[in-house]
Amino acid sequence: MGALLEVLHTGPLSTVQDLGRVGFASVGVGVSGAADRDALKLANRLVGNAAGAAAVEVTLGGFAARTDQDVTVAVTGAPCPITVDGRSGALNAPLRVSAGSVLRLGAPGCGLRSYVAVRGGIDVDPVLGSRATDLLSGIGPHPLRADVVLPIGAEPAAPASDIPAYVPEPVADELELQVVPGPRADWFAAAAFATLLSATYTVTSESNRIGIRLDGPELARSHRGELASEGMVPGALQVPPSNRPVLFLVDHPVTAGFPVIAVVVAADVGKAAQARPGLRLRFTARQEASPSVSAVC
Repeated sequence: MGALLEVLHTGPLSTVQDLGRVGFASVGVGVSGAADRDALKLANRLVGNAAGAAAVEVTLGGFAARTDQDVTVAVTGAPCPITVDGRSGALNAPLRVSAGSVLRLGAPGCGLRSYVAVRGGIDVDPVLGSRATDLLSGIGPHPLRADVVLPIGAEPAAPASDIPAYVPEPVADELELQVVPGPRADWFAAAAFATLLSATYTVTSESNRIGIRLDGPELARSHRGELASEGMVPGALQVPPSNRPVLFLVDHPVTAGFPVIAVVVAADVGKAAQARPGLRLRFTARQEASPSVSAVC
């Protein structure tokens, strides 16, 4: 029988996530999956799993779990205190957890979401080919709660890493995200896109895996008509009647009816998913050479 992971505490929100369910947008089901996909892939690589193996996404720490067998885990994403039976563990590195020991994640000093990968992966039943929890549609496993027991899959053939991974230092207080013009940029006043690229926006508390509501200068529309619902993607900067943008993340609706002025490039969506309320965001036009991933405070 495979190993089991018993959840003791979940913190504000802990969910099972993989790389999502692809190919179902036509029937109204989004991709979902890990909000910071690069952090998930790194955690899986450190323990020898396939990149898309399911892991636990922990929002703002407070997660604790115990296994019934010796396992190897890795914690990535938002830097947080890590302990095993009170002894400190390293971020971005494989960590051995003995049977009966308790793994705990404290609150991160910066960033928002941490990832706990277990060698073998979290082996809950897939729904439409994925083990991801989609908070908007309700598809996939329920958000975790205390006393839930998660099955761990068979050990992969690949070995766990024997060295920590290098992750760039987190930014202090302002995050830069690259964008391209959106499909409805022409619905806005001529100066609106320039305003988006020159202004500073602030992440508000109205944020979750679906999207981030931003506070900052208004982006005035020139077109006053109604827009029929059309397809959405992660990173879309949709502008509702408030004229202030909402940045869609991984649990976004598959269609929406407000115009999209710009889209954050795919490589930067994971950075945005680590932005906690109060962080300042700046948008820049996409450059040819783009850095891949960094943590944010």
